[in-house]
Formats: sequence, C-alpha cells, structure tokens
Amino acid sequence: MPPTRILAIHAHPDDVEILAGGTMAHLAALGHPIVIATFTPGDCGSAELPPDEIAAVRKGEAARSAARIGARYLCLEMRDLAIFNDDPSRRRVVEILRQTRPQLVLTSSPADYLCDHEAVSALVRDACFAAPAPNYCTGAAAPAPALDAIPHLYWMDPVGGEDRECLPIKPDFVVDVAGTFAVKRAMLSEHASQREWLRHHHATDDYLDAMERWTQERGRRAGISYGEGFRQYCGHPYPRTPLLQELLGGLVAPT
Repeated sequence: MPPTRILAIHAHPDDVEILAGGTMAHLAALGHPIVIATFTPGDCGSAELPPDEIAAVRKGEAARSAARIGARYLCLEMRDLAIFNDDPSRRRVVEILRQTRPQLVLTSSPADYLCDHEAVSALVRDACFAAPAPNYCTGAAAPAPALDAIPHLYWMDPVGGEDRECLPIKPDFVVDVAGTFAVKRAMLSEHASQREWLRHHHATDDYLDAMERWTQERGRRAGISYGEGFRQYCGHPYPRTPLLQELLGGLVAPT
C-alpha cells in the first residue's frame, strides 16, 4: 500500500500524544508522512509564565515531540478557550487541510470535557467537507488549491474515554499500542511544562502516569495491555472505507 498522508489535529499541544501518540508512532514506522497540528499553542497552560512565553515554550515542546516520530508540527495560532465554530475559524482550518493535503484526518471527539476539544471536532469535520470545494475561499495570501476529495475522518477518544458527565464513550475499534507505548510516553514527556500546570489546575499528580492509566484502561476493555480508541465518521458524503484499520492491520482490536 502506498504511503498515506495523515493529519492528526487537536486543540492543544500534548492532546494528540495523550490520545493517539502510540498510533501515530505505528503509522510513522510504517512510512506514512504525518503532520501533527494544534489549534492553539497552549497559551493558558501555566500559572507562572505569561501567555506569549508559555506559548513559545509549548510550541517548542510540540515540535520536539513530533520530531521523535519524524512528524512535522503546525500551530493554527488560535488561543486557549477561544476556539469557536464560526466561519473565519472554519476557513482557517480549510487552509491547513489544503496545505497539508491529508488523505486521513484524526481529530478530537465531539463529546469531551473541554469546550476547545468539542469546537475543534466540529470545525475539523466541516472543514473536511469544505476543503474540496474550490469556491470556498480561505482568504489566505497564497491559498493552496482545493483538495481532490473529502479525506477519511476519525475521532480520537475523549480524555479518559468519557464525556462531560463521566459516561463512557465506546470506540469503534482499539489500536494495540503496547509496541509503541514507550515512544508515546517519550513524546508526551517532551511536554514537561505541563507537569506543574496539570498538578495546579487539573489536580493530576503526574500527567505521564495519568496517560498510562487511561491507555491501559482502554486496552483492558479490548483485551490488550495498552490501547487507543477511535471512531470513524461516516456521515454523507465522507469516505466509509476502513482506511485507518487497513493501514494498521493486525494492530486493530474489536471492542
């Protein structure tokens, strides 16, 4: 199978690593080119540094994390708690899709604990629909051409596998990431600025251990040691062929 261009796009630096880092590592090892993008640079992710300073720190962390698997990092330069499902934002996402030209997109769950995550899910879904429409102009100074087709779209798990009411969200399938868990943990460890912030704001004592518990629990429910869950968006006229499942082959476990 020829290489598949992949875009993993979420709200903040570290979101992709927490929810799909092991899967990204598998796909990178298989030779698929990957872009990891975030809507914001995580400018609210500190109780000590001002927004511009922590944003610069976190973009550097995200770039180093992506580089661990040979991926490229991009930031849309929106701001924390200010991601809204509106037309200017949608056009910005469409331009990123047209620049990166993915055949496969992975993004945030439509139900999650944080407004930014939920807004990203809707924006990416609708931008995938709009990106092949040449008359939907982005307003970029040097706009990229429209996509040839709507890309395959998958939702990552919500954080902890739960919605806002702490009810479980069942994935369509789980990817066995036992073989790449060490890489996933190393990717997330690049986001060292978040250790104190998550302890301060989320009451999470160690973000690496919390990620490991979530990954173990998602795996346990599928009968494996470490897992990451995904759901494929199959609304009309999005592609319904199981592209991600086919790329990962025997690493896919049913739920």
